[in-house]
Amino acid sequence: MKAQTRIHHSDSLTRAHALSVRHYFGEEVQAIERRSVFGRTWQMVAHIGQLTEPGDHVVEDVAGTPVLILRGRDGVLRAFPNVCRHRAGPLALGSGKDMHTVRCKYHGWLYNQEGQLIGAPEMQDAQDFRMEDIRLPPLRIREWQGLVFVTLNDDAPAFDEVFGGIVERIKPIDLEAMRFTRRDVFEVACNWKVYIDNFLEGYHVPIVHPALSKVIDYREYLVDLFDWYSLQHSPIRDGTGAYGDGHAYYYFVFPNIMLNCVPGRLQSNRILPLGPDRCRVEFDYYYAEDAEAQARIATDQEFSDEVQMQDVSICEAVQKGLASGFYEAGRLSPKRESGVWHFHELLRAAYAHDVAGSHAR
Repeated sequence: MKAQTRIHHSDSLTRAHALSVRHYFGEEVQAIERRSVFGRTWQMVAHIGQLTEPGDHVVEDVAGTPVLILRGRDGVLRAFPNVCRHRAGPLALGSGKDMHTVRCKYHGWLYNQEGQLIGAPEMQDAQDFRMEDIRLPPLRIREWQGLVFVTLNDDAPAFDEVFGGIVERIKPIDLEAMRFTRRDVFEVACNWKVYIDNFLEGYHVPIVHPALSKVIDYREYLVDLFDWYSLQHSPIRDGTGAYGDGHAYYYFVFPNIMLNCVPGRLQSNRILPLGPDRCRVEFDYYYAEDAEAQARIATDQEFSDEVQMQDVSICEAVQKGLASGFYEAGRLSPKRESGVWHFHELLRAAYAHDVAGSHAR
């Protein structure tokens, strides 16, 4: 897998301001982000445990588009818009098993697992209607380290360009060997970017997370930047038993995926906008199947819940501060907030692309 190019801190970072407050509000900004941020990137939609057998399927929403992911009889994973070619009915109403053909839940049009139309009730009188000309448009899909990703846009970067280098960096941690254990979901009263801004810096850890500050070595808490992701990493000095020994790696993959990797555990986070001032935060926990990792699950959950509640509280307070009318974009710490700067630069590029595309239309 191709590694990404590491980005070195630049003069732009030493002069950086945070993203303008106007980007944290309004339906117009949300529409731009749906098109040019979420609609042009790889989105995490499932874990492989949901799609092990032929006929297993998952229904998800990607940038406002309903999507169907299906494991075929040939073992191949495929993804399609969950939209019938007849009159936009749903092909599946939810995730499940045993989908050996795909039947629209509105008028019963039938497709095979490759997306080809094979049945259209009562269409025999339609002139020039040929079932062989009708098929579901395939979406790009990728299985990686037990996780499944989809993108809506053919112009999205190649998957290996986005995720390249992660697996090699975190060795001997083996993500593929970990098994899904549970999902925690929070709805947070803040813009989705507020939550990600908070994740992307350890600057707040000594103040907001005193227990976490005792687990990671803040003096050695470093940030590396790459084309499509940033990495925060630190040695673990764990006296709680929640993290074990070794190194903690906190990956953020643009625009909304977080991979928290510590020995014996992966926590994947997906941040989804629910509105300009509300988001959904999904935490999926995966553990190695060795006895040591399994023994830490209960302790880890209690510790993680404490950290998450602290993050929720501060993010909701920040959203109120952004809405106060008394905030203008502040300066960023080159040492501690380079990940925030990197995220904001990728957003600025996406916003500019949307403007350019609007002018071209």
